Amino acid sequence: MAREIVDLKAEVRTGTGKGAARQARREGNVPGIVYGDGAEAQPIKMNYNYLLTKLRQGRFLQTLFNLKVEGQPDVHVICRSVQRDVVKDLPTHVDFMRIHDESRIELFIHVDFINHDAAPGLKRGGTLTVVRHEVELEVTAGDIPDHITVDLTGKTIGDVIHIGDVELPAGAKPTIARNFVIANIAAPSGLVAEETTEASA
Repeated sequence: MAREIVDLKAEVRTGTGKGAARQARREGNVPGIVYGDGAEAQPIKMNYNYLLTKLRQGRFLQTLFNLKVEGQPDVHVICRSVQRDVVKDLPTHVDFMRIHDESRIELFIHVDFINHDAAPGLKRGGTLTVVRHEVELEVTAGDIPDHITVDLTGKTIGDVIHIGDVELPAGAKPTIARNFVIANIAAPSGLVAEETTEASA
C-alpha cells in the first residue's frame, strides 16, 4: 500500500547564515533549507510547534511530503536531516531534498508482523524476536510503501525469517545484498529444557 502524500507547510526565510537562523528561532520558527533537483537552494522556516507535532507523529524521515510554501509551486520533498539541540534534543534545523515521483530513494520502511495467532511456535509459548523493526529499501518516491508485511502463519519454534522470505512491494528492493534476518521464533527456556531431557531419555 502506497503511503499518502502529506502536506507540509513552510514559509520563505529571508537571509542566510547564523544570524538569520537565530532570528528565525527567536520568532518561534525552525530554519531549514530545500535543495536538489537542479534548482537553487531555498531557505525556509517552519513554525516550531507545528514541526514538533509532525516529528512526534513518527517516520518523519521516511515520509514523502508535499511542501507548500506561500507564493511558490508545491514540490515533493523528503527530509534528509533534522539537527537537534544536544541538550534538549529539540529541532534546530531541517534539510529537505526535492524529488520527482519517479526518483529512486533509500528509506527505512517499518516491518509489520501479522497472524500471530496462526503461528504454532507462538501458541506453544515461543517468543517472536524481532531483529529489524525497520528495513532499508530502495523505492520509487511516488510509490513509497507504508510498511512491509511478515506473515507468521505456520511459523514454528526455531524458524528464522529472512528478507528473502518477505514479499516486497513492486519496485522495492533491499539496499543490502545479503539475505539478512528480520526475526525469529525463539523457544521459551522451559521448552528448551524439556526437549533436552526428552532427547537424552
